[in-house]
Amino acid sequence: MKPLDQDDRRHVEASKGWCELHSFLEANEELEQVQPQNRAHPDVLEARWQVYANLEKWDGALELASALMRMMPSKPEGYLYTASSLQELGRKEESLQTLLTAVERFPADEIVLYDLACLCCLLGRVEDARRWLAKAIEVGGDEVKLRALDDTDLEPLWKQQ
Repeated sequence: MKPLDQDDRRHVEASKGWCELHSFLEANEELEQVQPQNRAHPDVLEARWQVYANLEKWDGALELASALMRMMPSKPEGYLYTASSLQELGRKEESLQTLLTAVERFPADEIVLYDLACLCCLLGRVEDARRWLAKAIEVGGDEVKLRALDDTDLEPLWKQQ
């Protein structure tokens, strides 16, 4: 897919900036200024997913994530966004299947591994979570380990030590 032109790229970047400021309606307004023929560009879809996720519009977020997964099968983001959207919609088993597919495609992606550990904890699969977290730490090092120690999703791992 060809890159966005300079004006549309600015709108996407401005949208990301608004998201960082937690101004999600303004972020969405920036994306509305993207030329209609470019609104299905992966960069625009990814920025809009961020907006929808932060506004907890999970059905729309899932549609965007699924489109990203189809458009960019060689990148983990679509899988991660799809899994996150499914989880927020209460569809944890589907989320798990999405992440398991992602880990087959991206076995050394620390975020996929880490998200698998978190989801396994939420599903009560503590030993699976421990295994995925060990792999995430192997890939990402001490930074991942420190993040995991503060992550409430992973508390079941610390309680069983």
